[in-house]
This record gives sequence, C-alpha cells and structure tokens, in this order.
Amino acid sequence: MMTKDEARQFTERWRLVNEFVAEEVRRTPPEVKLRQLAVLYEAGRTLGWTEKLAAGEDEVRERWRVLKEKLGVRI
Repeated sequence: MMTKDEARQFTERWRLVNEFVAEEVRRTPPEVKLRQLAVLYEAGRTLGWTEKLAAGEDEVRERWRVLKEKLGVRI
C-alpha cells in the first residue's frame, strides 16, 4: 500500500516524465516525424492492417453521414 506522500512523489515523477516527452516531441523536426510515420505505416501494411482497416471504412463513413444529416451539417 502506498502512503499519500509516496503517491504524490509517484505522480510528480510521472508529470516530469510526461513534460520531458512532450518537449522531446516539440523539438523533433518535421522530417523525422514524417520518417517515423512512414515506418509505422509500412509496418502496418506489412502486418496486413491496412486491409483490415479499409474493410471498416465504409461503415465509418456511413456513421459520419448519418451524424451530419441528423445534426444538419452541410459541407
């Protein structure tokens, strides 16, 4: 069981970690982010995820169409 002080220290450490990660992301050049995204996309394609995701696109598009219609959104 954690004491209140231990829980506070734990939370503070994770807050610092999250701040560090956020700053690291802010400082990452767009070119690096794009390369990272390309690697992730290629990994997903290699694992067959793009086909599985594409299979659900029509359903998602239909849900958005219905929502827009009900809310009176016109684009």
